[in-house]
Amino acid sequence: MTRALLGLIPNLITLARLLAVPLVVWLILTGRWAPAFWVFVAASITDGLDGSLARAFDARSLLGAYLDAIADKALLVSVYITLGQAGQIPLWLVILVVSRDVLIVGGVLLLHTVDQAPAMAPILISKANTVAQLVLAGMVLADVGLGIVADGVVPTLIVLVAATTIASGGAYLVGWGRGHIGA
Repeated sequence: MTRALLGLIPNLITLARLLAVPLVVWLILTGRWAPAFWVFVAASITDGLDGSLARAFDARSLLGAYLDAIADKALLVSVYITLGQAGQIPLWLVILVVSRDVLIVGGVLLLHTVDQAPAMAPILISKANTVAQLVLAGMVLADVGLGIVADGVVPTLIVLVAATTIASGGAYLVGWGRGHIGA
């Protein structure tokens, strides 16, 4: 395989994650919880895989960074809204998660509007928040679809997701207030 073709693999994986979003939403809405779990797990794994391959193939790009961020937001926001609609996670948490992502996307758009390109490198608390959100959604799907989650795990993860979502959103606001540009 040529280096140019290898360089396409991370972006193709990211696009596959984007294409998985409507499928996992449909599976949840139609009560196909076990397949929804497996599609979500596969999509979640690609979240780390595409970035690792981009670094390994020296194929990092601005397009890839934006596609990755869009795929992350699309997957998590769509799944959280759908799980909230299905009554599997509290609506207040859905609103909190979606509001944080709207804040971040709005901030990025605002920075572009004033000709300040944001650094497409998430802060540490944002990475922790993404992992917590992925784990919670996966555990909810595993609990409903496979019945394999221990009592108390989901409520604990709800608290963790709420805390990291608030901390992450707050960290971005403070950073932007101090003039640090990042997304």
